[in-house]
Amino acid sequence: MKQSVVRKLVRTLSTGALAVALASAVAPTLSAQSVAHGETKVAIERALHRLPHYGVFDFLSYGVERGTATLAGYVYRGNLRTDASRAVKKVSGVDEVANKIEILPASQEDDRIRWATVSNIYTDEFLSRYAPGGVMGARREVLSAAQYPGMQPFGTYPIHIIVKKGRTTLVGVVDNESDKILAGVRAREVPLVFGVENQLEVRKK
Repeated sequence: MKQSVVRKLVRTLSTGALAVALASAVAPTLSAQSVAHGETKVAIERALHRLPHYGVFDFLSYGVERGTATLAGYVYRGNLRTDASRAVKKVSGVDEVANKIEILPASQEDDRIRWATVSNIYTDEFLSRYAPGGVMGARREVLSAAQYPGMQPFGTYPIHIIVKKGRTTLVGVVDNESDKILAGVRAREVPLVFGVENQLEVRKK
């Protein structure tokens, strides 16, 4: 074999070996980054759900990219906005927090719509299974509203009720399409509500 041909073959083999070496080195790195990103997202979600004053009249969402967590949604009381930002800053993998959470305006009429909607949805024969404590727990929360104005039910409420200037938005997750439709019907039954937007998602099976 001629010497020039041998050199060319060696160069080709060397280049191929280098490509394989680089691919094997980069692939684990990308995989590790994906795992770390996923772990950060799970940690943020847990941090938000563990907020002690996160209730049925609030809804928080988030995104994370390159170490920056973006918070969005609505809160019934302003202190939850600050608490959410503080909790997410402590999550490993989060370097900065962009807080775009909106504080809902104070309104007695909106409060009336909120509590009437809670009563209609969470004491419904079929939807009450979504209420912590079931139908009796929901009824206790509604009764306590008169004693503690300006408060809201805290805990794991799958159907969140966001009311702003007389308009209701339902957000969260339900088990099936029938429950989504029924929740919208119950929200529309509240007197003097200007409109209802049903953004509930059906849980993927």
